[in-house]
Amino acid sequence: MKILKLILIFIIISNCTLNKVIKHHGVHNLKLKNKKLEVLTTNRNDVISNLGFPSTKSSFENDVWIYLERKITASEFKTLGKKKLIINDVLVLEFDTKGILVKKDLLSMNDMNNLKILETDTMVANKKNTFIRTFIKSFKQKINDPLGVKKAK
Repeated sequence: MKILKLILIFIIISNCTLNKVIKHHGVHNLKLKNKKLEVLTTNRNDVISNLGFPSTKSSFENDVWIYLERKITASEFKTLGKKKLIINDVLVLEFDTKGILVKKDLLSMNDMNNLKILETDTMVANKKNTFIRTFIKSFKQKINDPLGVKKAK
């Protein structure tokens, strides 16, 4: 019976690991792959073959592709599983209308900590109440309170 208990304890302890568990999201080794991309010579197909498809695409004046790399660890015993951010990189690529890379920016955790956020409010484009909006609003009030009792209180 003691041998069975020792074997069971040995199996349980041998399955425990002291290595950090790293959760990875996005493109692996984004900093190294960024060095392969050259402004005004690399095109969209080269970027897709090196980095894959982007995490996010947007188009304003030019096409903007965004690639992410994020690594989190959560297995230190002394922190009781508290998650720690190891790498948080963002690569922003801007292409012209012909598909040639015009601009590239690599933002790391330190760069993102230094970003300044404006506190100004943005204006809503359709803030004015139109006739239809006021009509629907009053109609909704009539449905919710047909006798006007809630309004009087």
